[in-house]
Amino acid sequence: MILGGASRKGTTMADDKRTATLTIDGQQYELPIHSPTAGPDVIDIRGLYGRADVFTYDPSYTSTAACDSTITFIDGDKGELLHRGYPIDQLASKSHYLEVCYLLLYGELPTAAQLDDFEHRVTHHTMLHEQMQYFFRGFRRDAHPMAIMVGVVGAMAAFYHDSTDIHDSWQREVASIRLIAKMPTIAAWAYKYSVGQPFVYPRNDLTYAENFLHMCFAVPAEEYKVNPILARAMDRIFTLHADHEQNASTSTVRLASSSGANPFACIAAGIACLWGPAHGGANQACLEMLREIGTPDRIPEFLARAKDKDDPFRLMGFGHRVYKNFDPRAKVMKESADEVLDLLGVEDKPVLKVAKELEAAALADDYFVDRKLFPNVDFYSGIILEAMGFPTSMFTPLFAVSRTVGWVSQWKEQLADPQLRIGRPRQLYLGETSRDYVDIENR
Repeated sequence: MILGGASRKGTTMADDKRTATLTIDGQQYELPIHSPTAGPDVIDIRGLYGRADVFTYDPSYTSTAACDSTITFIDGDKGELLHRGYPIDQLASKSHYLEVCYLLLYGELPTAAQLDDFEHRVTHHTMLHEQMQYFFRGFRRDAHPMAIMVGVVGAMAAFYHDSTDIHDSWQREVASIRLIAKMPTIAAWAYKYSVGQPFVYPRNDLTYAENFLHMCFAVPAEEYKVNPILARAMDRIFTLHADHEQNASTSTVRLASSSGANPFACIAAGIACLWGPAHGGANQACLEMLREIGTPDRIPEFLARAKDKDDPFRLMGFGHRVYKNFDPRAKVMKESADEVLDLLGVEDKPVLKVAKELEAAALADDYFVDRKLFPNVDFYSGIILEAMGFPTSMFTPLFAVSRTVGWVSQWKEQLADPQLRIGRPRQLYLGETSRDYVDIENR
């Protein structure tokens, strides 16, 4: 099998006339090559099976583009993350979460009037259907908040029938706003339920991040005032996790959507995928590692273990599978972490002392610097959430709140794609060939 072809940048998918030649058993097949606006060229193999009766093999789809998208672009070598072309560090430092939500959903930064209307719509849809309280109470008291979120979000289709028709553009819009608006309430109530405290209703006089913190930490017995530094840090966490291209949970949402499933079922599927420790649990794993280290004097021991190829220990929160240079979100998150730690202090939290000293030690160690194993966004977000008082069981639900707008944006984009067909990955079958059934008495 031989694959060859010239390479040329700068053409669009519609105008590109280049092809790659694939030779199988002496037979040649011409495959179109498409050039994106950014990123590597793509060989179009859609017609290959019909023409050559062969599949391609790509476990985990790490070399396969399953869709075309205009939402988010990642250049791992450069350490670049763009939402609709805007660098994430600019959005995180100059914008705020709901403005970024608008950008992801509609493709452009909003005018002042558009942003005001969007914020009003989101703010006034944060309430949950009152009967959904009983749904929460059906879970065991010690249920994991992510288990509750998967169930409650999926159940929204039973409470909001007027926004489940994916073929109605207005219903798609209503479902989008409802999911973004209600997800913080669902996450906060899952947390309240898990700690045995009464639910706190959302307030329309608070910002998105303020409202979430208020619903998580307020109690009826006394007034709770949201500290603006904590609210800003929370908003940045939401912003920095809003979307991340075609990751596992986003691909899950797209695959579920391709079947025609309702929006709430699709997002519930994304939450279920995010729950996996290899995906949404990285900041929790980082905090667990810091607790394993225990005290700052043990940091050299664990750094040495991280360098030992024969030791299974890995330094969590450093480096990134996609970013081969640095995580562009980490710089902004570090600023928030420093602000939060200065505000709250770390004297009574040994894990945060370990985190600060581990960060300094790793950044001064040539082994990690040469390999570009810098602290990533999960390292700093875990520190912030720990300092705020969130248990590690809430880290992934917070991630789900942040990522909802990304899932919804990708869901809407896919439904508008004229090429949409139900997803159907193929396989390399290595099992038994056809066999005749053997009666049980003869086995």
